[in-house]
Amino acid sequence: MALSLPHTLEALLFAAGEALPKKRILSMLAVPEEMLSAATAELTKELSSTGLALIETDTELELRTSPDAAAAVEAYRKGELSRDLGKAGLEVLAIVLYQGGATRSEIDWVRGVNSTAAIRSLLLRGLIEREADAQDKRRNRYTPSVEAYAHLGVRGAQELPNAAALRAAIAQHANGSETPAGETPAQSELAQAE
Repeated sequence: MALSLPHTLEALLFAAGEALPKKRILSMLAVPEEMLSAATAELTKELSSTGLALIETDTELELRTSPDAAAAVEAYRKGELSRDLGKAGLEVLAIVLYQGGATRSEIDWVRGVNSTAAIRSLLLRGLIEREADAQDKRRNRYTPSVEAYAHLGVRGAQELPNAAALRAAIAQHANGSETPAGETPAQSELAQAE
């Protein structure tokens, strides 16, 4: 059984987990603007009695929690903030800090797994910030926040341990340079820095 357009839109926005440009939605669903507008209106009406809300700007749509669920969401967030970052959160934070920012797909590629939950946790804690990627406005780039540097007790990325060596290794790897047999570019650069 095929989903209706409003329910397909709901599933798409849920899966995205962030605001999507209307132009991108139109392209993905292969529908005209009038059909998307009608689906948006119908979905907004259907969600009015649920814990979700459809947020619409002139250019974007996003599925969010309803303002009526604010107390429950606040309690959840406080619980999230009281837990340790965990291994996944620390890995994502390290990637963002040492690369000076990364997209979700870049983070996922480095880690080899989906990082959505870890990214969300870091955003909630204010340790990373989300901004439009300068190279591709359709995706977001996550950058370290001032709070992250303050929490680590450093004034900036240049004061992170082995920052210069790791950045050089990343650049060398990106250029396809060779390293001694069995060593990764990072291992080679770190060994030279010691």
